[in-house]
Amino acid sequence: MADLKGKVALVTGAASGIGRESALAFARAGAKVVCADWTVDAGEETVKMIKDKGGEAAFVKADVSNADDVKAMVEFVIKTYGHIDFAHNNAGIEGAMGMCQECTEENWDRTIAINLKGVFLSCKYEIPYLLKNGGGAIVNTASVAGLVGFPGLPAYCASKGGVVQLTKTLALELATQNIRVNCVCPGVIKTPMIDRLTGEDPAALKSFTDMEPVGRLGLPSEIADAVVYLCTDQASFVSGVPFPVDGAFVAQ
Repeated sequence: MADLKGKVALVTGAASGIGRESALAFARAGAKVVCADWTVDAGEETVKMIKDKGGEAAFVKADVSNADDVKAMVEFVIKTYGHIDFAHNNAGIEGAMGMCQECTEENWDRTIAINLKGVFLSCKYEIPYLLKNGGGAIVNTASVAGLVGFPGLPAYCASKGGVVQLTKTLALELATQNIRVNCVCPGVIKTPMIDRLTGEDPAALKSFTDMEPVGRLGLPSEIADAVVYLCTDQASFVSGVPFPVDGAFVAQ
């Protein structure tokens, strides 16, 4: 297990799914964790889960598509714990399903605002404090949908493809400044997002499961483990990578 004692991690979208598991994984490794989310009760529940296991954590409400919220979120980390070492910019939505001609401007704008602009704003306000701290690591959540296309999810795919390219650009910008920037590209993961997409219908769930060569859905904890790894010294030569954690999905 990674030893992140004395380190501070910020996780957005920490109220459920991958974000919650990421926050828990950072805490298990010894880091102090700031859990950020728009959903207050579930976000505070994540903090309680960490504290119940002896960890240290705090919650901050933030809409990652709003610059003022994101700025305040990062300042909360500094005010609470004095510095920041790692950020997992994970908050995201799936948006409404439908072919391009059916995708409304509202759906497009909202999906891009949260999934892509939210990652941009988070990085924008995190980087100065990481530089001040002498370095650190950022992990953004992209998706296999940022590497291959998915009919019926044009806004989502565009947003996640943008996260991949933003990640690569930031890795180059910060390569000589001791800040590594990577993104995880989850496959089909058993999260509330998949529950919403399938309506928890067994036939729909099977269709998603059948997309995975390994024959099962991934677990949020499996993505969280990859996120923590990318923040450790064991990944010291890894930067600018869109890291598929996908049960061989993109190998097809």
